Amino acid sequence: MPESSDADPNVHHAALEAALTDAARRRAPGGMAAVIESGEVRAALAFGEPRRDGTPTTARTVFRIASLTKSFLAATALSLREDGLLELGAPVSEYVPAMGAARFRGAPARITLADLLANRSGLPEDNPWGDDHLGASRSEIMEIITSGLQLSASPGTLYQYSNIGMSMIGRAIEAVTERPVERVIDERILGPLGLTNTRWTADAFGRDADVARGFRTFDDGATFIPAPSAGSGALACIGSLFSTADDIARWMGFLIDGFDDRDPDGGRAVLSSAARRELQRLHTVNPTRATRFGGRELVAAGYGYGLVVEHDVQFGRTVGHAGGLPGFAAHMRWHPESGLGVVAFGNSDEFPAWQVTASALDHLLSARTAASPWDEVWAATREAARTIDDVIRERRSFADAGALFSRNVLQDIPVEVRDRRLSALFDTLGTPIPDAPPVASRVVSAPEASTLRWDLPTEHGALRCEVHMMGLSVPVVQAISVGARDQSSI
Repeated sequence: MPESSDADPNVHHAALEAALTDAARRRAPGGMAAVIESGEVRAALAFGEPRRDGTPTTARTVFRIASLTKSFLAATALSLREDGLLELGAPVSEYVPAMGAARFRGAPARITLADLLANRSGLPEDNPWGDDHLGASRSEIMEIITSGLQLSASPGTLYQYSNIGMSMIGRAIEAVTERPVERVIDERILGPLGLTNTRWTADAFGRDADVARGFRTFDDGATFIPAPSAGSGALACIGSLFSTADDIARWMGFLIDGFDDRDPDGGRAVLSSAARRELQRLHTVNPTRATRFGGRELVAAGYGYGLVVEHDVQFGRTVGHAGGLPGFAAHMRWHPESGLGVVAFGNSDEFPAWQVTASALDHLLSARTAASPWDEVWAATREAARTIDDVIRERRSFADAGALFSRNVLQDIPVEVRDRRLSALFDTLGTPIPDAPPVASRVVSAPEASTLRWDLPTEHGALRCEVHMMGLSVPVVQAISVGARDQSSI
């Protein structure tokens, strides 16, 4: 687990207050959001009524979490793989023979368990259909499978969110354990982690429990009507769970712990650190997601195993998942590097849970006082950045930094060309500001220990600089770029 950021608790509350806008609250009778750190709820903000009966929502109110369930299913599949019971690269038809009837352009399709977990099976997106069939019986779903599913893309080639496809992971788990998948998830994940308030049906909490009831609105929250129950049948393993902020906090903390280099085998009795990281690694790119909430530029986005993974320019990797069913909306989102996360629940499918978590987490990450990327890169990277920054600010030739370069640098772009291009940038942007703060305070990002990006302010704008090292025993600069910020480089 990353060390606590020791952020002011007021920052946590401010993040929630800013994210739970009046517009968001208006779209659900009740809901809540919570800041998570080190696997615990650090701050929570609730609003409205979970059942519209005069009882207020609290941080301990139980909400249906819908497709957040998929992360528990995926973790269970990897747990069984670690025990040698599942092979993710194997065709799903080895475990669920009826899936052999799936066809792409009339021909049999080879779909692996990994394809299903990463939503790249070729099965088309099926959210509305999946919601309606969540409570369908196993026999009904297997009849559909036996009749043959039609793929809209070749397996392994395209991101498409498939509920029925993911549910086949559940059928594979049942095939190798000879027990209901829900019980296997309970015994392998929920029980060992102490997630006692994460259960499969509302009835499992007892008559007097504080369980939210689902509602729908078709006029932006002016009126609400009770939502029909989505049931809990053959597709329960992909969307049926109910939970609380405390339990989801513990679950998020367990997944984040997979990145803790100080304790690489922590929690191995449930799931190894390597497997937890595998869940949170990008396996299928979603090319349609160019920006995150708030317009932050993404460098990559897509699906891991049962989780959505995004990498943005400023904060790096964030992980999470949305959950939506008639009457409920949920979202969990976290930042593995800092250990910070946010969870949000609402008892209306119109509640913008994903916007709440994105806004709150961005607020938290912008305010945190964690280590700068400057401190995370190699000493040689820092030294190269300082030297190159000095050369640029003092309008000297790149030849003055030549001792740091591998021989390709000035072969790829000759020094006279680099110097001429830099001079042209100065003609456009003006000369560097003479009293610019140290490079360490101007860092934009450090994607890895060998790479550093920073800005250099000028009279009329700023330069974006980057250095990329080769990891020899004594690292050397193998590439540098300098350009107008957000434009081309030299």
